[in-house]
Amino acid sequence: MHATRRRLLAATAALGTAALLPGPLRAAPALLPPAKRGRVAIVGGGWGGLAAARRLRELAPELEVVLLERNDAFWSLPLTNRWLADRLDGRLLRHDYAAAARAFGYTVLRSEVTAVDRERRELRTADGALAYDWLILAVGIRDDYRAWFGDDARPAAEARQQFGSAWQAGEQQALKARLERFAGGDFVITVPPMPYRCPPAPFERACMIATLFRQKNLKARVIVLDPNPMMQGFARVFGGQYRDRVVYVPQARVQAIDPFAKTVSTDFETFRFDDALLMPPQQAGGLAWQAGLIGRDVNDAAKASGWAALDPLTQRSLADPRVFVVGDMVDRASQLFGHYPKTGQMAARQGQIAAAQIAAEAQGKEAPRRLPDSTCYVLAGAEPMEMMRIETRYRVRGDGLIMQMVQQHYDAQPRDEDVAWAKGMFAELLGPAAAG
Repeated sequence: MHATRRRLLAATAALGTAALLPGPLRAAPALLPPAKRGRVAIVGGGWGGLAAARRLRELAPELEVVLLERNDAFWSLPLTNRWLADRLDGRLLRHDYAAAARAFGYTVLRSEVTAVDRERRELRTADGALAYDWLILAVGIRDDYRAWFGDDARPAAEARQQFGSAWQAGEQQALKARLERFAGGDFVITVPPMPYRCPPAPFERACMIATLFRQKNLKARVIVLDPNPMMQGFARVFGGQYRDRVVYVPQARVQAIDPFAKTVSTDFETFRFDDALLMPPQQAGGLAWQAGLIGRDVNDAAKASGWAALDPLTQRSLADPRVFVVGDMVDRASQLFGHYPKTGQMAARQGQIAAAQIAAEAQGKEAPRRLPDSTCYVLAGAEPMEMMRIETRYRVRGDGLIMQMVQQHYDAQPRDEDVAWAKGMFAELLGPAAAG
């Protein structure tokens, strides 16, 4: 009896040790049986991931397409600022992943991917493992609080929980609740250093928050601290319609933040706030780091760039030919202009390019070369309504470098062109029913 008990305890201890082994040393149950003719796993159900899933079903119906997303529904960041200022019905922004999967014929799994095993071509989740033949990562950005607080987790947690950037899907409802509770005073927005997600959006958000404060007749102002050169389109806006509501401070590089005392210090001044959107520097989402896909800094090869390195003509990762990276997580596209703008339409077009590459590879063909494009609508005022449209197009020069062309249009009498654009994109990404 004692010998048997010792064997059982030894076996139990061995199992416990095995459960603690990291990464590929630990077996995990399969989420799905092996694919018959090849599987494309897509991590991230934003604009890039959704566009890739649909295009793959169109171009390579023989492949199994599996979209993994941790959130229960798609939430659009474009148009969110209108919604925050009560200028849009939020039902237009939220959509069901399952309905999109049914419309286009792919599989969607609600699960958070915790690791990528590139050697075994396997994803790890809390629910099990998923083998893939090709992988598309569309995991977006993460906030780099280490740039402000180093390894001190306490102020980082306070800044995230109390004054989070609200720059990712799923965080907008909490921000709206904060704005509804705001009773007045100074509301600070720290703009991240370039590059960051959707460059015009912090300024649009400042205008819409100021509009909301005006509607509520609050004694309040929005203070925008921007370390970058000013976006010229907003110089007139801040100095005109919002001159009594928005204080814009250019070249304001954050030196220190105390989220407990509610202060932000720049090179020249310290600002106290009653509430804030503390937006730290941004970088590629965590999985890009875990998977070893991050590029090197263009000015210092000893440093990480913070973004996923890629071939911008194919969206293929430079670290792994079976991995494609799309959307806001990607690194520089050209030495002529640096990064693609990190916008929703840009992510969708990159997802389509990655899908075309995989479909062609699976069929033994060569994919046609295509470059992405971006259209971005930005509200510059609400009373009266003013709008800017920023269009960005690309071409490959004779020397092989990608060239960027940007056009900016101002409309003093818009007719909800931004809403019409969004409905068209939602129908493209999620199916006709998503257009409302």
